Amino acid sequence: MEIKEGNRLIYQQLASFVNPSFWSKFTDLKLNVDKLHETERHLWGYFPLIRNSEMPYPFLEVDSTSFNEDFNGQNTYIPFEGKIINKNTIEQFKECNKGELLNSVGANIHQLISNCAALERPSILNSFLVISFADLKKYHYYYWFAFPVIHNLVIEVVNISGISEHFSPECMQALHSGFKQLSDTQKPYFLFNSSKNEVAELKHMTNLISDASHDIYFVFYNISNKAELVGSQLRNYVAAILNFCPFLQGKLQNFIGLQVSRENSQLNIVQSVIYILRLPIIDNQALLETWVGWEKNERDKMGPKMANMKNSLDPRMLAESAVDLNLKLMKWRVVPDIDLEVVKNTKCLLLGAGTLGCSVARSLLGWGVRNITFVDNSTVSFSNPVRQSLFTYEDSVKMRPKAEAAASRLREIFPGVESRGVQLTIPMPGHTVGESTLELTIRNVDSLVDLIKTNDLIFLLMDSRESRWLPTLLGAFYNKLVINAALGFDSYLIMRHGYKGDDQYDLPCSSNIDGYEVIQGCNLGCYFCNEVTAPGDSLSNRTLDQQCTVTRPGVAQIAGALAVELAVSVLQHKERINAPAFYKTSSAKDTFPLSEHQGLLGIVPHSLRGFLSSFNQIIPATMKYNQCVACSGLILSEYKNRGLEFLLKVFDSSKHLEDVAKLTDMFDNINFDEVLELSDASSE
Repeated sequence: MEIKEGNRLIYQQLASFVNPSFWSKFTDLKLNVDKLHETERHLWGYFPLIRNSEMPYPFLEVDSTSFNEDFNGQNTYIPFEGKIINKNTIEQFKECNKGELLNSVGANIHQLISNCAALERPSILNSFLVISFADLKKYHYYYWFAFPVIHNLVIEVVNISGISEHFSPECMQALHSGFKQLSDTQKPYFLFNSSKNEVAELKHMTNLISDASHDIYFVFYNISNKAELVGSQLRNYVAAILNFCPFLQGKLQNFIGLQVSRENSQLNIVQSVIYILRLPIIDNQALLETWVGWEKNERDKMGPKMANMKNSLDPRMLAESAVDLNLKLMKWRVVPDIDLEVVKNTKCLLLGAGTLGCSVARSLLGWGVRNITFVDNSTVSFSNPVRQSLFTYEDSVKMRPKAEAAASRLREIFPGVESRGVQLTIPMPGHTVGESTLELTIRNVDSLVDLIKTNDLIFLLMDSRESRWLPTLLGAFYNKLVINAALGFDSYLIMRHGYKGDDQYDLPCSSNIDGYEVIQGCNLGCYFCNEVTAPGDSLSNRTLDQQCTVTRPGVAQIAGALAVELAVSVLQHKERINAPAFYKTSSAKDTFPLSEHQGLLGIVPHSLRGFLSSFNQIIPATMKYNQCVACSGLILSEYKNRGLEFLLKVFDSSKHLEDVAKLTDMFDNINFDEVLELSDASSE
């Protein structure tokens, strides 16, 4: 049929369709690979080989597989090659020069045409570009597709007719069979010799085409459903033909707009169309320097689109990415060498689910920790929710066990955390075990041992001195990182315990560095190393104010946060649990020395003592005491040799600890007659 409208070929532009999986994969790459780099990424687009004739526009789809290195069309798609350029701010996205960007992409296509690379891989001629900005906090994605084609390349159409008017069924079958055997990247554009019923790749063009040849057809896969329209990418195809065969300029050539359809479960090409086209004369290379192709948005205006994926992506995936976002931003901008996976994979045991336990748990979540276990033996009371952030009034009404309620609330806050609560009473020195409680005590000891063995980081967050003794012993025995937090009315103590090491407790400090001495991690003292008496029963005969931890409300929040920060600093130190601690001497400077002893996040102190009355904080460090009632070699050896028998004796009488640690002998050797007593009445 004859074509009107000045006999110019009429084009149809593609529309984009972004599968939600594309944004999921893109988010993963942005967070974990590209980070703040505006890296150009190669993409594959997928155009269906068999299209729905009811679709008003031809759609190019991208999905998670678009980022694959190789095209994965499985013989059901025509490939498009593109790239995505993501901007880090919405301002950069808005302000980038769209015309200049499109022309630069077009110049690259022109270069690939000029050096004949496009003939080796014709899918290059089907190019697309995406510029984007990803607001990962809201999961809003702003994007704009372009399908670059040469602007001023005018192609005249002389005739359009159905393929069956020219080709026999055998010829059409040969064309279809040859098309199916081509590789994916060759399918968009190729040659067909009708006299020999042979399909050939574009790179063989010079061997087939001559000035007088009429048996050679230039085949392209037509993205349009309408015979009178062709995909705008045909202009790039014609430019490649004329670059390789400039003698075809101004001449009539046969083209086949290939279309595959399905009838009675069989594929055929009977709807394909033959075009007789007059190829343009390119007498000015400037014609090839201006490119068009930006896609219109939903309002049929030239502008970007926006995808709101907040409700489309899996909420758990959203939560996982969002939790990691601040940490990754910190890594990208401030601490590029930080190992977030070490923190994420650390199993944390919180002994105590009260004010300190809640505060520590929330800070651990902020650091991305995924495995938290609570241990407590009490229930939520009405006074708890206002001070303990993981409990509510309803928990008080139901008198829920604290450990269980805290673990449940963590999962409500972040479903990706693996949290559990264990209802358990920790046996303590000086708390006699009767026959009726013996079996329960043994079970509690066994449970505590299993918990400490299977976790990496132990927090001591209880409200009595003696309840810390057994976890301190077990933490040292199994070489666990133990962080202790204790509160006063307006003061707090945060400290990390030393570990068993090689049972040498008299390792010398390192040499003086600018007035600071250093104690190795294996030689650091524990909570009991500064005491010369064993912990006893401090829970009996206590008044109401003595039964509760009476503190200023902010003390626990400060102490809990510092406990977690100290633990993370240890995990990020190259020596981990053996990270040395500084302590200040009289000749020390005001600032800590910059040395290899510092960790990735700075110094790693042994302990922090804070005083809200003066808003002051100090960081003393103490050596391991070789007669400590909790971590000394004497105690650890006794536990190793006698196990439960030793523990039961300690539970019955804390004096047994003093005997094993040889504190009793030390007391006996003290001559109290030589102790100087002073009184208020004494003169100067």
